[in-house]
Amino acid sequence: MTAVFLGVRHHSPACARLVAHTIEELRPAYVLVEGPADMNDRLDELLLGHRLPIAVFSHHRDDRRAATSWTPLCEYSPEWVALTAGRAAGAELRFIDLPAWHPAFEERANRYADAEARYAEATGRLCERFAVNSVDALWDELFEAQPADLAERLDTYFDLVRGDTEATPGDRAREEYMAAWVRAALAEAGGRPVLVVTGGFHRPALRTLAASDGPAGWPTVPAPPEGSVGGSFLVPYSFRQLDAFVGYQSGMPSPGYYQQVWEHGQRAAADGLFRSVAERLRARRHPVSTADLIAARGLTAGLATLRGHAAPSRLDVLDGLAGTLVNDDLDQPLPWARRGPLTPGTHPVVVELVRAGSGDRVGTLHPDTPLPPLVHDVAARLAGLGLAEGRPLTLHLTDPADLERSRVLHRLRVLDVPGLVRTEGPAHGADPVLTERWEPGPAAGREAALIEAGGYGASLPEAATAALALRLGADGPGPAGLLFDAVLCGATGLAEQVVAALAAGIRSERELGPLGETLGAALGLWRHDRVYGVARSPLLAEVIDGAVGRVLWLAEGLHGPAGPQPDRLRALAGVRDALLHAEELLTVSRETAGLICRRISEDERAPDDLRGAAFGLRCALGEAADRAAAVRAAGAPERLGDWLGGLFVLARGELTAPGATSGDDADVLLPVLDGLVTAMTDGEFLTALPSLRQAFAWFPPRERERVARSLIERRGLRGSARSLLRTTADPLLIARAQHLEDAVRHRIDRHGLGAAR
Repeated sequence: MTAVFLGVRHHSPACARLVAHTIEELRPAYVLVEGPADMNDRLDELLLGHRLPIAVFSHHRDDRRAATSWTPLCEYSPEWVALTAGRAAGAELRFIDLPAWHPAFEERANRYADAEARYAEATGRLCERFAVNSVDALWDELFEAQPADLAERLDTYFDLVRGDTEATPGDRAREEYMAAWVRAALAEAGGRPVLVVTGGFHRPALRTLAASDGPAGWPTVPAPPEGSVGGSFLVPYSFRQLDAFVGYQSGMPSPGYYQQVWEHGQRAAADGLFRSVAERLRARRHPVSTADLIAARGLTAGLATLRGHAAPSRLDVLDGLAGTLVNDDLDQPLPWARRGPLTPGTHPVVVELVRAGSGDRVGTLHPDTPLPPLVHDVAARLAGLGLAEGRPLTLHLTDPADLERSRVLHRLRVLDVPGLVRTEGPAHGADPVLTERWEPGPAAGREAALIEAGGYGASLPEAATAALALRLGADGPGPAGLLFDAVLCGATGLAEQVVAALAAGIRSERELGPLGETLGAALGLWRHDRVYGVARSPLLAEVIDGAVGRVLWLAEGLHGPAGPQPDRLRALAGVRDALLHAEELLTVSRETAGLICRRISEDERAPDDLRGAAFGLRCALGEAADRAAAVRAAGAPERLGDWLGGLFVLARGELTAPGATSGDDADVLLPVLDGLVTAMTDGEFLTALPSLRQAFAWFPPRERERVARSLIERRGLRGSARSLLRTTADPLLIARAQHLEDAVRHRIDRHGLGAAR
């Protein structure tokens, strides 16, 4: 009664051949495979006539976390060969790993991500010993190009790289669970052998654990926590998703190349890679002559001989092609000299070499494959609304039927399902646009995306609601965009959960920018929406009230670096609009807001733009204030522009409209400002000029012309105010100067040397 443990690298043709050969020779009673044990009663579904690659997509959601996981399989995956060859040999098949929802997988999105980073020290020594640059090159050198004595060399390799490495708690839980399956299979095998196929990292531990005492009988499959939602479905996968060059942790690079190795052998795969590279480069009009290809083949053959390969390996071919076809200096190593995705700036020829090796194959599921309810729900909705054909659409949002079509399309959009793409439509709640234009977009991956979206819910509204809720607090669009997405997807019942979560999040938000975006979006919808049915909604009232109070609280306590920050200025502008147009919603009165803003405007520790904005908010609310004195007290010349920038954002119209520069002493902003600038020395003026330019950039051209006319009249001069706003400089020179300024600003920001703006 024996157990044979095969430690493999996932998606390795050499390991797949070893598994097939071992099953043929061993004729085991059981074939145990690293894979989700909750799929054991669905192995017939998995082994339908799919076109690989495919993956088992698993999802789980409860009050604590939401998780998704993929278990990808292609024709040369050792796990797939173990299943198909095992069934052909009459063996009983079992997946023996924990389900994907289990906390053991909490920090990984892929079951087969046994990342070599955990044993980088051992692989680093091996790379140095065999004079290769990466673990992928090491694997090719030791196993793919050297098929003899493969099993013994694999055992030695994985014993070495595992060594004394301490497994994570998740890995220990998985290995103990897998070992329990091995012990049960040995007990049931009746003396016949049991074959265990797992990732090589687990093999040393499994051999020890399986030999120890443990509970008898087959392990139970853990059940998800009560109240959680989860499940597993098969999805189409692609070679691009399998490729280590796009970031797949446990992937073999160049899966298209290895598919050819699996089907036709290494020499034929090398020939196929040559053809694919030539076709791709010529299709992109990159000059590739026959002489270039002959030279590349010669260099490849020389490299293979030098490296002791009977047939050219993948690296031989890639190095030969790069050495011949790349005629420029490269500012970074070739991507196959390391592990990881391509980096920005990779040479275009090198990009095509990588993509040629990756291949374009996309898997398809057998027609009898069960699909999640969401797929059928979406198909029915699209057919019922006349959206199934995927033609361009213009939707009139005031038409109830078109509004429902829009909601369905937006729900698919927030679920990241490829298809129609919106090219025109309202950008926010106050946007007066009442039509949308949708154009067909790339549909690749639509079936897989729909199946994966089924993890959010059984119906389209339910799935969209769950997807939006999970975006709260995650990377991606801010709360304002999330709120508008909820409204676009259908406010009734759909926005309530998101709005409630937004209202709760507002109370703990620490940045003025996101608060201002949320306040602007909610206020715009509350005031102006006439399409989506949320105008004057009590749901939005809570968000508006909470955001106003939080913005004022944060603004009063803000002491930080100088320099204008438009985000915080827009936040105070949102407070102004709420006080002027929705005061009945607010617990903060105009009087209280005015007192807070007075304290901010008089606080010398507050940023200058915020002080100016607070004073502007007082003016916008009609509060009597000595405006001339406030301008004179704004600060030194280098601070004046920032103060004015904040002031203009909040109260430009009240202070510079016709009539605001005449009358009593309270309405003399421009004359006082003119006097301050005139009194500056040349040095002071040059210091103040950049921030003054930024401040007056808030004025549209017509208002700038009015300011210029006022200044001309004050001096008793005649002339065109418009001419003061124009320059005689060469526009191309100005454009080059702007480009230089942008480049310098980007460089300063990249190195963290600039002041906050």
